[in-house]
Amino acid sequence: MSYDPDTFAFYAQNAKSYAQRRQKPSDSLIQFLETLPDGASIVELGCGAGLEARYMKDQGFRVTPTEGNPALAAEAEQNFGAPVKIMRFDELEATDQYDALWANMCLLHAPWESLPDIIALIHQALKPNGVVWASFKTGDGAKRDELGRYYNLPTAEMLQQTFADAAPWQSFRQQDGVGGVGADNQAYHSIWCIAQK
Repeated sequence: MSYDPDTFAFYAQNAKSYAQRRQKPSDSLIQFLETLPDGASIVELGCGAGLEARYMKDQGFRVTPTEGNPALAAEAEQNFGAPVKIMRFDELEATDQYDALWANMCLLHAPWESLPDIIALIHQALKPNGVVWASFKTGDGAKRDELGRYYNLPTAEMLQQTFADAAPWQSFRQQDGVGGVGADNQAYHSIWCIAQK
């Protein structure tokens, strides 16, 4: 299973309020887009409220937003202005289709044991030389926050090894994210995994 039922239920019940939490795209998204050719095809996993999908589309990129939670997908469609594909991480079936994949703060909810299979599907979905940017909250192992949401909370070393074992990436690097305070009012540190097929 590529999702946690309790986490899924939290976002279904709080979709509207969660969709209003952020008002602007992340600085990392802008950095990501600067590495891509004009009009590149991008698939976004876990698009949430659709804010970043809308920004990518407005910049002229061909965007396929996906969201596993139908309640959040409905919010995303309003922001994106077009249909959002309802799809869990393990339902990514594309092969050599996308120039890039964007997964901002979504794979951190995938059960840790399912992450290698998801990363393999991401590798399969990308065109040769395609890139993935995926962010995670770091920690010392999986736990739930005060809102009942599951997080896999790996170390940087765990992520590096998991990406390496899951698929034959041409390159892999990590960079620090901005961190911040989550919906549970707890501070967190984030890290980006950036890999090229």
